[in-house]
Amino acid sequence: MSEKVCVVRTNLWIDPIFDALLTANDKIDLRVIDVAASQQEWHETLQHAHYYHVSAAKDELPAGLFVTEALLARCPRLKGVSSSGAGYDTIDIAACNARNITVVNQAGGNANSVAEMALGLLLAVSRRIVESDRALVAQQASSREALMGHEVAGKTLGLVGIGHIGSRFAQMATGLGMNVLAYDPHLTPQDIGLRQAQPVSFEALLAQSDIVSLHCPLNNDTRDMFNARAFSAMKPGAIFISTARGGIHNEADLHAALHNGHLAGAGLDVWRQEPPVADNPLLGHPRVVATFHTAGVSHEGRHNVARMAARQLLLMVDGKTPPHVVTS
Repeated sequence: MSEKVCVVRTNLWIDPIFDALLTANDKIDLRVIDVAASQQEWHETLQHAHYYHVSAAKDELPAGLFVTEALLARCPRLKGVSSSGAGYDTIDIAACNARNITVVNQAGGNANSVAEMALGLLLAVSRRIVESDRALVAQQASSREALMGHEVAGKTLGLVGIGHIGSRFAQMATGLGMNVLAYDPHLTPQDIGLRQAQPVSFEALLAQSDIVSLHCPLNNDTRDMFNARAFSAMKPGAIFISTARGGIHNEADLHAALHNGHLAGAGLDVWRQEPPVADNPLLGHPRVVATFHTAGVSHEGRHNVARMAARQLLLMVDGKTPPHVVTS
């Protein structure tokens, strides 16, 4: 009997469908690393790995389990790395490419969940839902008019990135009667038009949008993309939403834009450090709705992503090319 293919994952939570699909295949030996174990124990398991399924959550995964040059040097049999989400912040793509190790992500697996959260944040900020809740609980609601918000129908939504999640959000926003603009340097104007948005430059999007929502990855091109200059270029009274990645927006600059009244509010699911420290001034700000990077963390989203990851690993085990290979 030929040697089984070793797939390794950590014991961070994953939907049971992942293990069920892999263990049903008699070619696969699935092993689980305890993130609380010693590095020696990690390395003893990883040295056998042909495929490594790794969490994309950089602040949940111990640094020693990130896919780095140092870790790859201890994984002589490794053929593929699978990210637990659309992001791949815990994986050194260049190092994997140099060793001909295939990297896959789960792009689109939780697109509906994240788009729904972006819409929820938009409505919560625009209609001041959380402010109203806080005022009622604290018995500080003086009048209904003091908590008056704005309809989103007829407003202009600007999407920075219109991939799986952005295009789903565009559909939702169009259904609510919003005008949708999009900036995405990786797509043609024709492609953006097919995704129910009007293609515009980054500068035009900032100047024309009543709400700006981020749906792009964190990389060298997008890091601190939304800084003091970008926030000042947005329309006075605009709303900022991010369900993308912490680090794309500068938190201090966003706080300043809210504090001086230039922006009307923000809905934030992502943070430079997750969870953010207790004294982060954006937490508890009256015009900020804050969530704990839970946009994609729905029962359905987590199930879809785990199933997609298992299926891509099974394709690689069978020598086939998976659909979501990451090259840069």
